[in-house]
Amino acid sequence: EVQLVESGGGSVQTGGSLRLSCAASGFIVDDGTIGWFRQAPGKMREGVACISGHDGSEYYANSVKGRFTISSDSAKNTLYLHMNNLKPEDTAVYYCAAVSAYNIATIAQPTTYPYWGQGTQVTVSS
Repeated sequence: EVQLVESGGGSVQTGGSLRLSCAASGFIVDDGTIGWFRQAPGKMREGVACISGHDGSEYYANSVKGRFTISSDSAKNTLYLHMNNLKPEDTAVYYCAAVSAYNIATIAQPTTYPYWGQGTQVTVSS
């Protein structure tokens, strides 16, 4: 059974930083495609940052490029999202998601991923 457990969310002011963690079990982070998605109230879930263990390809949403960095720790089988210079529009529930396959064309589409964590809230105040 695949389990993804997110942590690290919280409330920060504009310009602050947070690091989200996603501890995986039943799924090898470096063997599949895994990423971070977010959903704000009244909005659709969107891909934020994704990484493929197949070839190391990374995806970042335009809105977070230069501010967010995705990384993984093989020894801990954990995915991270380092978020800097946070803005109020980054406020959302952030989810970790994983899939065994890899398709660069669909890497940022939520429907690509069968495995999801429970989410962690990130709130950025102005």
